[in-house]
Amino acid sequence: MAPDAAGKGILLKVDFVADAFRAEVKDGLADPHRTLTLVGILATNASPSRFYADFTRKQCEGLGVKFILKEVGSAVKQNEGEEARSDGDGVEEVIIEANEDDNVDGIMVYYPIFGGQQDHYLQQIVSPLKDVEGLHSKFHYNMYHNIRFITPASLASTIPSPKVTQPIIDDIPPPGTVKSIIPCTPLGVVKCLEYIGVYNKILTYGDRAYGKTVTVINRSEVVGRPLAALLANDGARVFSADIDTIQEYTKRPRSSNPTSARQYLPRHTSHLCMLSLEECLAVSDVVISAVPSASYKVKTEWLKEGCVCVNVAADKNFEKDVRDKASIYIPAVGKVTILMLLRNLLRLSHYNDVSTPSGSEGIIPSQ
Repeated sequence: MAPDAAGKGILLKVDFVADAFRAEVKDGLADPHRTLTLVGILATNASPSRFYADFTRKQCEGLGVKFILKEVGSAVKQNEGEEARSDGDGVEEVIIEANEDDNVDGIMVYYPIFGGQQDHYLQQIVSPLKDVEGLHSKFHYNMYHNIRFITPASLASTIPSPKVTQPIIDDIPPPGTVKSIIPCTPLGVVKCLEYIGVYNKILTYGDRAYGKTVTVINRSEVVGRPLAALLANDGARVFSADIDTIQEYTKRPRSSNPTSARQYLPRHTSHLCMLSLEECLAVSDVVISAVPSASYKVKTEWLKEGCVCVNVAADKNFEKDVRDKASIYIPAVGKVTILMLLRNLLRLSHYNDVSTPSGSEGIIPSQ
């Protein structure tokens, strides 16, 4: 954490957050009789994807996870005279091969490859039993419906996970259940917000972001929309801003006289918001931007005084003077994201253990 300059907010590097989870993952991987294997699939020659693959390898090596990088498509170095390969050539076959390999515990694919629906299709090809990124529709369904606890066997079923009927009073899974996998980048952002106190630990589990207003810029299915849903399901009022619309996510009933005695709905609902982005930012305690563009910048003058700003994109989405308004500015979350991914790897390996009669329960990390 850098000391704040006179009149400026704190520039917070996430090393402190990452260190706590690095110790947790290291403890969970301490079994000397089992080395977990993560397969990374690189199908483009995009430098951010290559950088992330190298970063993943270093983190895995430091924690004792075996990392195997499979390069296909344009990621493969061309020899003179060879026909050029395009992005994604052979990627589906490599995913299926890793799905069927009993020696592989987890799979991650470096997106974007094709973009849009074709990338979404590939995300559904990855087995949910090996999906360390949490991008499979099973995990998104659970997340959007605020289903926090599942039975491991449900991942191998085509039936959506049933809702746990026991009252949820804390983050300990009820008997016979485990926590559902959460997409690693949104979860990494939540962990950063927990660390700096945006989440109030005195409040009831599942409602600890109550009282906070958050704007999430970019509604992609990889980061923006799941993050907005996570925050809303934890009690926040969230503005989800995309290129042409703004939606409001909340689990608080809209009516001032709700017919139910419940304080909030079982999961968030979304409504079209008629506020402009400038108006949303003016009332937001937290602003998170994940726009994949070097030219996009959140205007500092629009920010609420003392807000928290989090940059998730590879490029900086905030203006250089962001700390003139923000009390805390987090410029990157990658170090926490990769540890959430490795926690997911550890969790998935335990899912397989507890769903096998001879398996040991082991340590299943909490959300």
